[in-house]
Amino acid sequence: MIKCLLIDDEPLALDLLEDNLKHVNYMQVAGKCRHAGDALLQLQSEEIDLLFCDIQMPGLNGLQLIKSLVKKPMVIFVTAYEKFAIDGFELEVIDYLVKPVPLERFLRACQKAHHLFELNRQSKQKLQPAKKHLFVHSEYNLVKLNVSDIEHIEGLKDYVKIYLFNQPKPIISRTSIKALELQLPAELFFRIHKSYLINVDHVLQIRRGKVKTLNSELPLSDSYRDVIHRMVGRETE
Repeated sequence: MIKCLLIDDEPLALDLLEDNLKHVNYMQVAGKCRHAGDALLQLQSEEIDLLFCDIQMPGLNGLQLIKSLVKKPMVIFVTAYEKFAIDGFELEVIDYLVKPVPLERFLRACQKAHHLFELNRQSKQKLQPAKKHLFVHSEYNLVKLNVSDIEHIEGLKDYVKIYLFNQPKPIISRTSIKALELQLPAELFFRIHKSYLINVDHVLQIRRGKVKTLNSELPLSDSYRDVIHRMVGRETE
């Protein structure tokens, strides 16, 4: 899932961007900002994958904002002015959209970002050695788990349940599903629902909004259906 931040000083433009992104199931809107300063604050506190950014804004404009970033996310400029296109592409942005943007053109820009996001993700996976185990806190103990034994993880409000394929009762740990997702190898573990992370090696069947393992049947959320292609692609590589 690509986390997006929308930046435009016009509320209607922000709403239109958000409406267009409802057609893109691999993107998640992490926030909407009317000022570049607000965007900078969010970028400092949260990891963002992609910016949809206007250029002409009061105070710090879009070009200045992108130039000021040390760690740059992917960027798609969405502006009413064609004259900044060269400046935009010198900053190596993914795309440059001129308002009003037809939905078809907007979706093509999103596809470009998705393609680059997947290439970067796969490149990082190849550079990282496969993780064989991890430690979690459970019942005042530090428990070592073999990654290959984890069938799936269920995220609840303040803790997670870690289900092992060879153990009837789950391991309960006071952490978040997102924290565990970052520790586990992305080529094996896929988010299929906001509350479920699954090990593809234990998947037996995928059908009708469900993912079946030997011991469980889990929901497959509509917003995560793109993971099916990645899981199948991983299996057939």
